[in-house]
Amino acid sequence: MLNTSLRRLARARHAAHAALLLAACTLAACGGKTGDRKPGQALASVNGAEVTVLQLNEELQRAGVPPNGQEAAGKQLLQALIDRQLLQEAAAKENLDRDPKVMQAVDRARALIIAQAYLQKHIGNVDKPSATDIEAYYREHPEFFSGRKQFVMNELVIAAGDLNPTLLGAADAAGSLDEIARWLDGHQVKYGRGQVTRSTADVPPQLASKLLGTPKGRPLLIRDGTRAVFMAVLDTRDAPVPLAAASGQVAQFLAGRRNREQAAAELRRLRGGARIDYLNKAMMPDADAAAGQSAAAPAAARAASDLPAADAGGADKSALDRGVAGLH
Repeated sequence: MLNTSLRRLARARHAAHAALLLAACTLAACGGKTGDRKPGQALASVNGAEVTVLQLNEELQRAGVPPNGQEAAGKQLLQALIDRQLLQEAAAKENLDRDPKVMQAVDRARALIIAQAYLQKHIGNVDKPSATDIEAYYREHPEFFSGRKQFVMNELVIAAGDLNPTLLGAADAAGSLDEIARWLDGHQVKYGRGQVTRSTADVPPQLASKLLGTPKGRPLLIRDGTRAVFMAVLDTRDAPVPLAAASGQVAQFLAGRRNREQAAAELRRLRGGARIDYLNKAMMPDADAAAGQSAAAPAAARAASDLPAADAGGADKSALDRGVAGLH
């Protein structure tokens, strides 16, 4: 089976061919010959401004249009391009293109696109992870794959602000979520109740260890931002993911990590050859932060390393996606 990235590439090629055919058909309908214009020229004119087949090609490729929907999608996208041109002209009449906030947003988008293009050129073609690399990662992380566990849990969710010493004491003494719920009812504390299923691929390793080590039915408190969650495990099940099902996602993760590492290395190289002066000394990074400043790639680097998700072969793909994508 072709993976998603290959399918998207094929769709992009088909879309480009469809756009060229659509351009030829449009010119012919207008009574012109294909030789009257250069290939890839105007599909429509909006108050004298041309909407070209090159623009339509870009939209078709970004949309990932399947082969059987190219003609209809091309017509719809052409209308969207016309609408965009009309809005752009209307905005220009009101001088919105000169609005400082708009100009700043345009400058930011331009800078990100150029930075991404540079990284794509220099690190966009990293070697694909080998079968040995994929299998090694699979073996090193049984909690996500061969030894994956699935937890069926009941939860009580309250606002973190409702936690207080009295409630914490009552929860410590409670032997079940029902006892905690009765205490909350008696003290008029609002809460939500439900049942969820999570796996060792979905939760942080520390929480997975707590869930595995806590007796079934015994409440466990987890603080989650503005929420506090009392949870109790009802059942723990084996839910292994075979190597064949996981290999695509592992390859995606390893390739993305390798791209980020190379992006960080390139940024360190560029910083090493640059003179960076902080005119506002208060904005200088701390020593520890400065030492690790290039460890994380910027948004452009992350975008350059993003790869389409591979087919998980019918496994619990949503859990696998979250587990692999959030490993490090």
